[in-house]
Amino acid sequence: MALQALQSSGVTFRKILSHFPEELSLAFAYGSGVYRQAGPSSDQKKAMLDFVFTVDDPVEWHSKNLKKNWNHYSFLKIFGPRIISTVQNNYGAGVYYNPLIMCDGRLIKYGVISTSTLIEDLLNWNNLYIAGRLQKPVKIVAMNENVALRSALDKNLKSAVTAAFLMLPESFSEEDLFLEIAGLSYSGDFRMVVGEDRMKVLNIVKPNIAHFRELYGSILQENPQVVYKIQQGSLEIDKSPEGQFTQLLTLPKTLQQQINHIMDLPGKNRDVEETLLQVAHDPDCGDVVRLALSAIVRPSSMRQSTKGIFTAGKNFLKSTLTIPAGLKGLSAAGENVKLYVYLASACAVLAFDGPNLGHCSNIRQAAGAVIPASEVLLDGFAAPLHFPSCSLHAVSPHVFIFMKVTYDTVTKTVVPCFLPLFISRDNRLQLS
Repeated sequence: MALQALQSSGVTFRKILSHFPEELSLAFAYGSGVYRQAGPSSDQKKAMLDFVFTVDDPVEWHSKNLKKNWNHYSFLKIFGPRIISTVQNNYGAGVYYNPLIMCDGRLIKYGVISTSTLIEDLLNWNNLYIAGRLQKPVKIVAMNENVALRSALDKNLKSAVTAAFLMLPESFSEEDLFLEIAGLSYSGDFRMVVGEDRMKVLNIVKPNIAHFRELYGSILQENPQVVYKIQQGSLEIDKSPEGQFTQLLTLPKTLQQQINHIMDLPGKNRDVEETLLQVAHDPDCGDVVRLALSAIVRPSSMRQSTKGIFTAGKNFLKSTLTIPAGLKGLSAAGENVKLYVYLASACAVLAFDGPNLGHCSNIRQAAGAVIPASEVLLDGFAAPLHFPSCSLHAVSPHVFIFMKVTYDTVTKTVVPCFLPLFISRDNRLQLS
């Protein structure tokens, strides 16, 4: 299996793993704390270690973990392992994160996902969340003999190659391919341009070409649709309509359905295969695939981030407070941005423009406080909410979730970033 090439027997990872219940079908570490990245995340010793634990029975696992690591959880722990598992499985991308945990002298974050949910994501790309992380080099810390999981891990890598092929020209380099693969799970992710480093994908790939080659080399050599010149580091693929149709037919089910949704005209109700045949002949085939990927990733990443407000608890504020470096410079620069602030526990929205960051002058409150905050967030992302103005005095001091919204002229997408801020009793807006 291609993924086995990156297994690690690192003592550090095994020691950290010893602090958690043993019933894991898969445990892996990822991110800048594991593999060196270029840019601001280049210092591995200071970087947080990110883990994902895959478990067959989330209720049982959380029950044992609550006994061992009660302080890792947010206020949700008082409701017990069943509620935690329900939040894990039914909201966001099916993963429950506990961030900013000190373990064996290292700062870590770990997510818990059920084995069945992960297999579904690997095979069908329902969320392309954990599946997306497993398309990049990771350190496998533990893995059992679950044949279905191992098969799904391989299928996920092959699907990543196929999707990347459809978005690349006839000839390209290894680096071009790995950049496309690494960027699949960031397509449409609202955090990428503002919340994350704009060069994140390049920073992941550049120092890790050898690791990507190790992960995908055998898949590329065995693929009948590609000429892989290993010594030159170059590839050529079949870009004929027949070749693209074959590739489209092997894409994960959810991606195919999104392509069908994008291309199917109202009232046509064509089946997926008919739509894929049309796309295969379309010169903009790669753009259609990219749009379909965004349609999967954008809502998934937003739901998971919103969920993090509740699962991370006080640690959410700690982690988010580290983001707004240089934010005050927006006001001085007079950047043409619009800012929204969402009250996590209700439906209050504050809106104001870049030059007026010092003081909030306008509040809009959702009509009828029955709309869940997550829906407000999603609606607000797509388009500004329009509600009657009301006085700031009506809102007691709260922690708000702050979202800067800009328009990226390169990707032609709206890109927000969540940040915390506080409203003091004198109605001053404070970016902390």
